[in-house]
Amino acid sequence: MSGIGIKEAAFTGYPATDLSVARKFYGEILGLPEGMVFEHEGVVGWVEYSIPGGHTLAITQANDQWQPSPNGGGLCFEVEDLDAAVAKLERQGVTIVLPVQEFPVCRMALIADPSGNTIALHQKKANHPECAC
Repeated sequence: MSGIGIKEAAFTGYPATDLSVARKFYGEILGLPEGMVFEHEGVVGWVEYSIPGGHTLAITQANDQWQPSPNGGGLCFEVEDLDAAVAKLERQGVTIVLPVQEFPVCRMALIADPSGNTIALHQKKANHPECAC
């Protein structure tokens, strides 16, 4: 066995400064279905969202050790129509960090969640090696 025996990505996690605002953003604006919700002493501290393709996004209350940042790692969502997605998010007041950028095999844009974490939106072009377009 080489490496450390990684089997799969367990989840992607983002800290949030306000979980109620984050829940609205990820559930209502992005349209991700809410999964498990964990509470401690009656306070929600962790919310999971199901991402098509079998991945989980976890949003947790930010703390001294884990703060939101536009400069850290990031999640990237593949979207059906990048221009339509960006336009819809702009109409809903979502911050567009980087407008649509063209690359040889894909197109990308960056948005920010309400806490300032960066999320990439991605659309494969027909010539992308993994495209079933």
